Amino acid sequence: MNSSHIYVDETKAKGYLVAAATGIPSQLAVSRKEIGALILPGQRSLHMKAESDARKRKIANTIVTMGETLGIKAVIYDAGRDGTEKERRSRCLKALVNDAAKYERAKIVFDLDETLRSWDRQQMIELTRAAGAGERISYEHYVRNSEPLLAIPDTIAWCWARGGEWRARIRPVVQDVIDV
Repeated sequence: MNSSHIYVDETKAKGYLVAAATGIPSQLAVSRKEIGALILPGQRSLHMKAESDARKRKIANTIVTMGETLGIKAVIYDAGRDGTEKERRSRCLKALVNDAAKYERAKIVFDLDETLRSWDRQQMIELTRAAGAGERISYEHYVRNSEPLLAIPDTIAWCWARGGEWRARIRPVVQDVIDV
């Protein structure tokens, strides 16, 4: 396996889950352009909780189409409701790192949550070392409006957590759901 860019966001609605979205590295610029085209005048970024239902459908449908045409796919790491938020996040990150370790090189991009940045860094140091991938996996935190592709895991996590029609709508890009 070659390299991968993995875009990560979580939702705490109805439990705790992390969505990790990847795309074909050579198609990431095109993917950014597709997401950028969805940003309305006056918006700095996309965020599902701030969108109308009609916009949510359009965003989710675009991401599913990007799955078909640009290779966007995702894995859901579901930690449920057992344990503290940090324990649940830790379980999700451990599974994510173990999956990322399968690549020769992987870059993990987190949606920035300042309250978790230093904690995430410590976790990632420990987890990448434990996976034997400390030098092969890099990670960064970006604010949502500086990396349009963070809208993809945000949308996937939001739709998955809502269930029903929303989960069915986004299901085509979800290649696996891992309970951690």
